Amino acid sequence: MIDNPTTKIASTTHLSVGFVLMPQFTLLPFSAFIDALRLAADEGDKSRQINCQWTLMAPNLDPISASAGVTIKPWETYRNPADFDYIVVVGGLLENTLTGSQHIIDYLTLAADNHVPIIGLCTGSFAMVRAGLMNHRRCCVSWFHYQDLTLRYASVIPVANQLFVDDGDRITCAGGAVAADLAAYIIERHLGQSWARKSLRILVMDRPRPAEARQPEADPQVTNRWVTRAVSLMEQNLSRPLHTDEIATKLAISKRQLERLFIRETGTTLQKCYRQIRLRYGLWLLQNTNRMITEIGQDSGFSDTAHFSRVFRQTFGKKPTDIRRLKH
Repeated sequence: MIDNPTTKIASTTHLSVGFVLMPQFTLLPFSAFIDALRLAADEGDKSRQINCQWTLMAPNLDPISASAGVTIKPWETYRNPADFDYIVVVGGLLENTLTGSQHIIDYLTLAADNHVPIIGLCTGSFAMVRAGLMNHRRCCVSWFHYQDLTLRYASVIPVANQLFVDDGDRITCAGGAVAADLAAYIIERHLGQSWARKSLRILVMDRPRPAEARQPEADPQVTNRWVTRAVSLMEQNLSRPLHTDEIATKLAISKRQLERLFIRETGTTLQKCYRQIRLRYGLWLLQNTNRMITEIGQDSGFSDTAHFSRVFRQTFGKKPTDIRRLKH
């Protein structure tokens, strides 16, 4: 259980953040964001809240469980949101974010009424939508929850092809490790580039990825539930691609029916779609990492580097080496 540290909060901070956690919140985006703040807080590594401060709030001090089972105890009950530069809401398992915890929705509404910018990490954006804060706004969402957002909320403009979206006083993030990139973006805005780079260096991150960098996503236009689930399996098995019959067995559907659904939904075969997903992932790795091309080919499910380069060029019109040169 994580409790409130005894570190005294400085009165001259340049960045102040209040966190609220939905039940079953995802631990990585929360920890990535808060650790980036911690590392930018002072010149050393003593976690002193000098340059910036943060706190965890809830209606009471009962522990809150993350989706991984870790519990975190809030440091204080809800404070006036006007005390902060940002309120960060961390979502998690979607069913828990879509229902209940009305106190968080009310607090987000209060923050908006006080003109405090709000940041949604992972499915925290869904809590912002529930609070009526994202009508006709661009909202970043993981490709995994793209359909959940579009089917439930027609008034929101979904964005699943980049890492995070800064829409003024509403900032939304796909989640996962991207929260560290978003935290660096916020830190640089308030403290300067050197503090943001300090955080990322200690977190062993090469450089902050910009908001418009692409998520390594699947095709968000798929609507059939069997095809959607199959695509999810593909995304989870990139380096060792599954055979069509393996996917069909995992989904408890016949191979022939699954293949028919793929052609109807996507206009192409399952394995061709699978290859496109793997190639898009390879493109993302080329643009966003410094891994060797041979390694990227293997991570994308191509054991033969020459084969990877050939089909990559057929798809994108450039060789992997061309993309790597453009990156530098």
